[in-house]
Amino acid sequence: MFQFTVPRSDRDWISKSLYLLEKMGFSTHLQSKDAHEAMLSRQDAELRLLETMRRCITNKVKCDKDYSLALSAISVQGQKVDRSEDMIGSLLSSAWRGMMEELENAARLVKTNAETVEKETLEKLNLLCQEKRKAKKQYLEEYTRITQQFTNISEEVARKKADYQKHLDFYRLMRARFEEYYVKSGRGGRKLDDVRDKYQRACRKLHLVHNEYVLLLSEAEQVQRDVKTCLLPALYHQHQATLCSFVINWRNILKELSVQWNYASKEFVDIFSRTETHVDTILPGNEYVDFLQKQIDGHRGTPVEVSEFSFDNSLVEDTSGKLLANTLAVDNLTVEWVRGKLAEVEPRLREAQERLSNKNSRLQDLSEVAMAELKCEEKKLGRQLEVIKKALTDLGCEEVPPGCDIPIESSLDTNHENQIENVIPVRKPSLPSPPLQPTTSLVDILRKPFRRKSVPSSPLGSRHNIGSTRSLVDEDWFHGVLPREEVVRLLTKEGDFLVRETTRNDENQTVLSVCWGGHKHFIVQTTNEGQFRFEGPAFATIQELIMYQYQSGLPVTSRSGAILRQPIPRERWELNNDDVILLDKIGRGNFGDVYKGRLRVTDQEVAVKTCRVTVAEEHKRKFLQEGRILKQYDHPNVVKLIGICVQKQPIMIVMELVVGGSLLTYLRNNASTLSTKQLITMCRDAAAGMRYLESKNCIHRDLAARNCLVGDSNVVKISDFGMSREEEEYIVSDGMKQIPIKWTAPEALNFGKYTSLCDVWSYGVLCWEIFSKGGTPYPGLSNTKAREKIDTGYRMPAPEGTPEEMNRLMLRCWEYEPDNRPHFDQIHAIVDNLNSTYR
Repeated sequence: MFQFTVPRSDRDWISKSLYLLEKMGFSTHLQSKDAHEAMLSRQDAELRLLETMRRCITNKVKCDKDYSLALSAISVQGQKVDRSEDMIGSLLSSAWRGMMEELENAARLVKTNAETVEKETLEKLNLLCQEKRKAKKQYLEEYTRITQQFTNISEEVARKKADYQKHLDFYRLMRARFEEYYVKSGRGGRKLDDVRDKYQRACRKLHLVHNEYVLLLSEAEQVQRDVKTCLLPALYHQHQATLCSFVINWRNILKELSVQWNYASKEFVDIFSRTETHVDTILPGNEYVDFLQKQIDGHRGTPVEVSEFSFDNSLVEDTSGKLLANTLAVDNLTVEWVRGKLAEVEPRLREAQERLSNKNSRLQDLSEVAMAELKCEEKKLGRQLEVIKKALTDLGCEEVPPGCDIPIESSLDTNHENQIENVIPVRKPSLPSPPLQPTTSLVDILRKPFRRKSVPSSPLGSRHNIGSTRSLVDEDWFHGVLPREEVVRLLTKEGDFLVRETTRNDENQTVLSVCWGGHKHFIVQTTNEGQFRFEGPAFATIQELIMYQYQSGLPVTSRSGAILRQPIPRERWELNNDDVILLDKIGRGNFGDVYKGRLRVTDQEVAVKTCRVTVAEEHKRKFLQEGRILKQYDHPNVVKLIGICVQKQPIMIVMELVVGGSLLTYLRNNASTLSTKQLITMCRDAAAGMRYLESKNCIHRDLAARNCLVGDSNVVKISDFGMSREEEEYIVSDGMKQIPIKWTAPEALNFGKYTSLCDVWSYGVLCWEIFSKGGTPYPGLSNTKAREKIDTGYRMPAPEGTPEEMNRLMLRCWEYEPDNRPHFDQIHAIVDNLNSTYR
């Protein structure tokens, strides 16, 4: 915008005007929509006044030019004197001639003044008119943009609430269906699998929408506050300053006109005096005083409506307390989203703060409204960051809790290990190896009497050197990478604790697990100096940290209140990975490779199943399930567990090395030499092993020749318990993935219901495999066709050479109704009696 040079004499009233601006400004009193409309009307009136002035000045310039021409014509006419030669030397004629010359000078002066007004003053007035329209348009655009922010966020809140309600309704529907199929009816199969998946997705989506709604409400409150207290006042203040600058320029234009139109005659002097008096009454600071007073006294509009942005508590009433009003949900469903949001908001806040820093010279180029918007952005981001950090701070160093409010079966069936058909090398019979003796560890120290101290001078006591190179793996209370579910099973009394490792987002973390009002899991925090801590002091080693927490009797965190009372040592079957030497690879499973190995202490040869480091935690739990089941069994026809290695990756299951490998491979390789007596003995061995498992309420669920091993003297041992369950009845809750169709009972295929009588059906198929010497059941039929024929009553004919008693037993095992099948104690008695009749 063009500027005028302000005369020194005008500075006093300009200062007074600025004082009035601060005392009575737009930003204080124009906070309603009616006042906004009045502001627009006032600016329209000012534009009309400018247009009127422009037309009048244009006409005045034209009149002055015409007047100048008229004076010039009069001067020329006055100088045409007849018989002038007769007036030579006449003073009267000379005076008249001088008067006419001055009249010509006056004409030229009028013309010069008119041209000056036309080229300069009128041009300034035209420019002022354009700038005035531009200022009005800019003000209206800024006002619309600012108020639209509030309108947009209000509409977004309404949409998000409706979205929240929609996901909540869907979540309730999916949870009701899941409860119907899983909790109440006990039905299984694909339908339950689909319903469970939909329920989990609905639950996750509800939690995410909840967090978005909480943050949006926080943003909406801040936006509304900023619009009312910051953005609109800044816009009004800026616009008022702009309008006042227009008034100053406007006044200066009128001042120029008054100077140009002063002809120095008495009449013009009087006119000029009156004109100047009128002009001098113009004070920019007082220009809008009457206008504002009118709005304050009688025309104040309705105040800006204040919307209540409050959380609708009905949205979280049916979420089992997992979701809280105005509180972010931080659980395993949302923790990555919350942390991602933190990573997104923090740099944006830092950027806004840097731009607001006085060191940033670019701020000088920002308008007042732009500066106000930047401050509002900083406050909004700060508010969001506060909400997010509070949620993560409340979590502290504890592991994230589960987000689903209905317990889901932890031992769901997914891909189980592919069965090993490779021949396992023979080992010489040997006595069972003695259990490994644990070395002296912190457990021994902790079990001895001690006096609790607030801060022990030597955290590990006299039995342990602070500078010792003893590894955390050597501590008996360190359980390596034992899964969380196994840990929970070990911690039974208040104050029981152990230390383990876990991997989250490819990052290894050391976790202290404590039984205290439930089970709590605390991630050991690492300082910048490489020390370890929870909320209290930091220590150079994790052993020192655990000893401090134990001896001081202080809570691990103030929020949890958990106190360490009793360290839980590793179980007898938990071996150290370094105690097992891997030799030759002898097979491959779905979770990892299988090796021939040797125990370092006893030199005993063993079979070692490994679990790949990269498999999911859920699959690691399934991998260890076989070891958890086998560790309590001791029977000559069940493969023996020696131990489980969970101190570090890879996790390993160590079992006895059985002589002849897979029964299926053994049958096929020795088909020509096996006698009926040997085949019946194999069926008896399998029945003996299954009778033992049935007495332990163990459902194998995958009994087949490929999952049996052949030991010394052709002794058959039941193996591969990857799908087994220790319960009288088991309902599959995640579909029938990787189920051996041709070995599985109809009720398990159709309803996902497993009992020991399902293993009886599989035993009948196993006997068929044995007497067919490694044949494939239901030859020539696909899985689907075999299942269809079974449901219609079809049963496989006995292989050639099968004793009639065994054929009848197989048919009894294949009774469609489970209750009509014999139990394994009956089966064993039948096969044992048959075996005794053959020589």
